[in-house]
Amino acid sequence: MLAEVTEENIEKGDLGQLSDVVGDYATRTGGRVVVTDRQGLVLADSDPASRTGISIAAQPDIARALRNRPTVAHGEEALSATMPGSSGTTVRGTLRLTYPMAEVNARVHRIWGALALAGACVLAAVALAAFTLARWITRPLRTLEAATAQLAEGHLANPPDATTGPPELRSLAASFTQTATRLQQLLKAQRAFASEASHQLKTPLTALRLRLENFEPYLDPRAHGSLEEAVGEVERLGCMVQGLLALARRENSATTPEPVDLDTVIADRVAMWEPLAAEQYVALAVTGRPAGRVWAIPGALDQIIDNLIANALRVSPPGTTITLHRVPGAELHVIDQGPGMTESDRARAFDRFWRASDSHHGGTDLGLPIVRHLVHASGGAITLHPAPGTGLDAAVRLRPVTDACSRAGTARPRPRPATAPTP
Repeated sequence: MLAEVTEENIEKGDLGQLSDVVGDYATRTGGRVVVTDRQGLVLADSDPASRTGISIAAQPDIARALRNRPTVAHGEEALSATMPGSSGTTVRGTLRLTYPMAEVNARVHRIWGALALAGACVLAAVALAAFTLARWITRPLRTLEAATAQLAEGHLANPPDATTGPPELRSLAASFTQTATRLQQLLKAQRAFASEASHQLKTPLTALRLRLENFEPYLDPRAHGSLEEAVGEVERLGCMVQGLLALARRENSATTPEPVDLDTVIADRVAMWEPLAAEQYVALAVTGRPAGRVWAIPGALDQIIDNLIANALRVSPPGTTITLHRVPGAELHVIDQGPGMTESDRARAFDRFWRASDSHHGGTDLGLPIVRHLVHASGGAITLHPAPGTGLDAAVRLRPVTDACSRAGTARPRPRPATAPTP
């Protein structure tokens, strides 16, 4: 464009205007401008120290421009561009524009800096818009997550927000609230049933047992055996009802595990069971290194150990030993010397009301299902293995309380009185 302007001034013979154009451009851009005529004589030069009227036609870039060929060259110190001032094939002069490389680099850096600043502003605006949009979209998800955690604890106090966010998430939050409300109503009704059934079933079962016992003086002695069996079945039915209600209450309650001293619970329960075991000529032994504190829901360890000892005592012959062996890593083994179980029996032992075909004990077959539920609720696991020789090894693995949790100020468990074993 500058070459076209200078060519027009040369054609009109307006050399004074040519000097003004060259000087103004050089002042604004910081470059040096040299203009020649068709013979290569300098007509204007923005450098005040240079002379006009001299010939530079022999210089390579000027010679090429006079032949209507542009030249661009750059070196370590300067960048130059030489253009012909021509109209079609007629060359009326040449224009050389020279910039110091320092000025070129500074300008490039300024342009890149402006582009980088503009890009950063655009990215910041996009990030802000994306963050705002993401917060708007995920807010219902956060409230839904909090509501899910509350529901897992057993009570939904703060339903998820169904008024903000995308329509799909609002619909999901509303559906979750409706489902959670219905679930809470069902759980409440089931807990109420378990509580009422516990009281309603005790009275008729007790009355039935008393009536059967009142028949004894009026029955033929040969029928006393059948009467005792009937009374035993009524007692078993009562124990079964109590076990079912206890299991239902446990399944319907969501309790957070707490740190419990496993060794203390083992010592308490063994002391409670030793007199009953002695009546059957069975010994109780505690072996292994102390297990320390473990995570368990309140009261779970007492019932777990009570049920396992009761099951072991039920099948242990006189003169044998029930061993409670502790293994490092919060693991407890209750080992008896009874007849044991086959592999298929061990696989089904945790099913409700299931009993082995060769089982003749009077239990309710709910002890192991209750134990499994309590162990799982405490975050552990229970498995059955054959004991060395004969017998059964019930292995309970719980989560140990680490030192970090203890230093964090974890509350110690509340002392609880010894509870009677669940049949």
